[in-house]
Amino acid sequence: MARTQHTTMRRALRREVAGTIGLLADEEDFAAMRRYRTFTFDDHQAYLRQAEGLLRSLASEGGHTTVALFDPEEYEEYCAETGLDPDAPASRTRFTAELSATGPTVPYDGRPLSDLLPDLVDEAVRRATWEYATMLLARLGTCAVCGEDIGRTAFSRAADLLVLLLDTSGPGTRHLVCSVPAAPETLLAALHAAQDTEGNAELDETEALEFTTVLAVGIATRSAAGLVMRTTAEGRPDRVQGWRLHGERLLPLTAAEVFDAYCTDAVSGDLVAPESGVDYCAAPPIGTDGPEGGHRH
Repeated sequence: MARTQHTTMRRALRREVAGTIGLLADEEDFAAMRRYRTFTFDDHQAYLRQAEGLLRSLASEGGHTTVALFDPEEYEEYCAETGLDPDAPASRTRFTAELSATGPTVPYDGRPLSDLLPDLVDEAVRRATWEYATMLLARLGTCAVCGEDIGRTAFSRAADLLVLLLDTSGPGTRHLVCSVPAAPETLLAALHAAQDTEGNAELDETEALEFTTVLAVGIATRSAAGLVMRTTAEGRPDRVQGWRLHGERLLPLTAAEVFDAYCTDAVSGDLVAPESGVDYCAAPPIGTDGPEGGHRH
């Protein structure tokens, strides 16, 4: 009787434990892990099916599980820094535990992995973009003229511009995309802003931080950055407006320029077919009180 009671209690306690699975999302990463003797999978698709089965099993028991991207290169560096044997399951477990606290993760919500993995990859790209943009701002140092921290000042200005954008765009749900040319590739950040019953913007804090940081890079480096905003309101066509960054101001694009910007892929430059039922509109100037040139450094 006591043994049965202990078993029941352990099962109940197990439902209180949150877990993380480190997943090898693509064939290249999977192939890199096959060099370890203790990594016994030899087929990526079979590995993904087994992972999905495990996630479903854990969910059926009432557990909460997050999925993290397992990067073989980062894992190898982690083992070198910590003195762990990379060819040991326990080392992979410890690395995955670190990912749950510091890496990009998404909660398992019952969807097939084929639907969940793109969200996980997008989260990883967002995290990498924010980290790179933050590093760029930190490296800029202080202004040779005024002595202010360039990155911090640019971030403050970007935050002000975001508030102005949301205040002047009218009613509706807004989706903003900021693109900043940078090496080795363009920095992109997206922000979704809904509205509460009183018309106030409801923002995801992480998205807002990432968006503001990328816009700040454009301000600090005086780059040819651009911003597009799509507004959706009930009973009217979606409105698309755009701006180009000039110093610390956002200058409005004409309707034709917005059309060209919205119908061109920001990364590849390929044309994207325009949507029906969408108005491409001229936008008001934003941040007209800001200087044109920004810091000289």
